[in-house]
Amino acid sequence: MAAAKKVKALSRAEAEAIFTRFHEIDPEPKGELDYINAFTLLVAVVLSAQATDIGVNKATKRLFELAPSPATMVALGVEAIEDQIKTIGLYRGKAKNVFALSQILIERHGGEVPGDREALEALPGVGRKTANVVLNIWFKQPTIAVDTHLFRVGNRTGLAPGKTPLAVEKALHKQVPARFMLHAHHWLILHGRYICKARKPECWRCPIAQFCRFEPKTPWPGKA
Repeated sequence: MAAAKKVKALSRAEAEAIFTRFHEIDPEPKGELDYINAFTLLVAVVLSAQATDIGVNKATKRLFELAPSPATMVALGVEAIEDQIKTIGLYRGKAKNVFALSQILIERHGGEVPGDREALEALPGVGRKTANVVLNIWFKQPTIAVDTHLFRVGNRTGLAPGKTPLAVEKALHKQVPARFMLHAHHWLILHGRYICKARKPECWRCPIAQFCRFEPKTPWPGKA
C-alpha cells in the first residue's frame, strides 16, 4: 500500500466528531462477509485477501454447507476445497491454507478458533489484518484491521496518516475515542468502499466532508 499525499493530521476533537457522525448514521455497522460461526468467519477472511466480499460469499455458500467446522473441512480435502473456491483469485494457495489451518485448529486448539492474536497469526494464511478482523467481529475486541480502503481513508482524510498499514493502525488507536473503538474498523472500511472511493471519492455526499483534509473535493456530478 502506497501512502497518499501527506496531509496534516486531524485533531482529536475532529476525530471524535467524525466517529460521532458515523455512529449517528449507523450505530451497529456490520461486515459484509457471510459466516455461521468463528471457524467459517476465519476461513472467509482468509479467502477475502485480494478478492471481493461478494465473490467470497458466492464461493463459500456451498463450502460452508459442506464444511462448517475444522474436522469437516479436513475431511473434505484440499482438492474438494479448491473445487468450491475456484472462482476466487489465488484459490489453490488459499485452499491449502484453509486445509492446513483446519488441521492445526484440531491438533492445537481442540477444534476451536483461538481468541488470541499470537495463536491466530501462527495459522497458515493468517496475518495481522485477518487476526484483527476475527478478534473484532467474533471476540468483540477493539482491534482495527487496516485494508486498502481503511489505509486510503486514514491518509486521505488526515484522520490517521501513515506510510504503512501498521502506522495507520497505531495512529487510529490514538485518534478513535474508546467508546467508538469496537465499530471504528467497520465504519472506516465501509466509508472507503462506498463513498471515499480510490479513483473518485464521492465528496458531495460524504457525511464527514467538513472535517476531511482531501482537496479538491469532488463536486456533485450533476453540477453544471
